[in-house]
Amino acid sequence: MAQRIAARQLVDFANALLLAAGMPADKAQAVATVLVEGDLMGHSTHGLQLLAPYLAEIEKGSMAVGGEPQVLSDKPAALLWDGRRLPGPWLVLRAIEHATRRAQDTGTGTVVIRRSHHIASLASYHRRVADRGLVLLLACSDANSASVAPYGGLDPVFTPNPISAGFPTGGLPVSVDISTSTTTNGLTNRLHQQGGKLPAPWLIDGHGRPSDDPAVLFDEPKGTILPLGGLDSGHKGFGLSLLVEALTGGLAGHGRADPREGWGATVFLQVIDPEAFAGRASFERQLGEVARQCRSSKPVDPRRPVRLPGERGFQLATDQAGQGVLLHEGILDALAPWAKKHGVALPEPSGAHPAGLTQLG
Repeated sequence: MAQRIAARQLVDFANALLLAAGMPADKAQAVATVLVEGDLMGHSTHGLQLLAPYLAEIEKGSMAVGGEPQVLSDKPAALLWDGRRLPGPWLVLRAIEHATRRAQDTGTGTVVIRRSHHIASLASYHRRVADRGLVLLLACSDANSASVAPYGGLDPVFTPNPISAGFPTGGLPVSVDISTSTTTNGLTNRLHQQGGKLPAPWLIDGHGRPSDDPAVLFDEPKGTILPLGGLDSGHKGFGLSLLVEALTGGLAGHGRADPREGWGATVFLQVIDPEAFAGRASFERQLGEVARQCRSSKPVDPRRPVRLPGERGFQLATDQAGQGVLLHEGILDALAPWAKKHGVALPEPSGAHPAGLTQLG
């Protein structure tokens, strides 16, 4: 049964497991924090649900834990790393700091990372940049697998290839985090294990017939996830998937043309400083007005007023920081064997204490 647990307790639990698995302290703290932030904002397929698979990757040597990324190219506003299959959340947080310093010097700072491990929820990174008055563009792909077919095709080429952005408005930031496919591997895998169905026919089976049943992704001939827009306008998602491939594998010079190495990510990250353009005040004046007009738009359903991307997640994070994080059922069950193996006590439901997003790290 789903249960509420204090966010700080969950971070400490995840951190302890990662340390016991051999991850250095700075990396363990970064990964634990980013995963719990995903759960705080309701991204339950990209929060602590990932911890058990991460631990398995460490155990089999597919996720590296020691050392630094290798610098392959270094220009005033652009940096390319070989992530050496190090933990994705730690690499992204490091990249944000490098990109931010360069953006404050040159207006923009871009870091592209090849051979990162998985980077968790992209939405977990937005606010820490937007609250500094900066714009973050973040996208990733995984050339080691394919589950999304190009529009009109049956054979998968892409992963869900998320593309995201976070930016200030003078009030609550905007946080856009969308897959360029109709759904994600995390959700389809979870529903398949539970025998559940998707809300709509977001998949096609191996014969091209639309389906809401994740089982078609596992049956022979295997089906695929549709690009964003589905059967009607999936050419749009297809185009966005290609854009993500260009920004990630293309700029990294490493992707689907290379041998597969295992679960991972190729990452594009860019920070933009509005002060290099019209200025932060002007940026927030314009985007604040856009936000106001969006919220003022007459809703189709009066019970559901218009809200901006990320607004629900930020509010949920605030609520759960005070009430405790409502973990999806099965997450602690999956982590129990790892806790037993490493001698780490499972977190217990308890009276939560305030621990906002910026305090978790």
